[in-house]
Amino acid sequence: MESQQAPAAPHASTPEVDQLVREVIARIADKWTMIILETLTEHGTLRFTQLGDLVGDISQKMLTKTLRQMEYDGIVCRTVHPVVPPKVEYHLTDLGLSLSEALCGVWLWAERHHDAVMRARAAFRTPPSP
Repeated sequence: MESQQAPAAPHASTPEVDQLVREVIARIADKWTMIILETLTEHGTLRFTQLGDLVGDISQKMLTKTLRQMEYDGIVCRTVHPVVPPKVEYHLTDLGLSLSEALCGVWLWAERHHDAVMRARAAFRTPPSP
């Protein structure tokens, strides 16, 4: 297999941009952010319970924490409707949609290379022949 070099960065970065990149990678690399991002991208505006049901196997506490962090970062917008019982909806902001578009490449890569990655993992687990 041939080794390929990564493409060069498009331009010099600043320490502030570098820090933001590290923070965004840390955020999306957690267990839930990418799943919530994908769910809101696919389904649009959702109520809290709908979002939790679609994400699956996430506690209300963790869903709340993740949504608050995404809202803090400007990725998600939370809308509270003044009705009884309270109605709270979440949707992606323009920033969230642009992040989703950027991450679409990861899903495309995974679809394209799934079999090769599975073969590599199987080969790694198989002890070499004597």
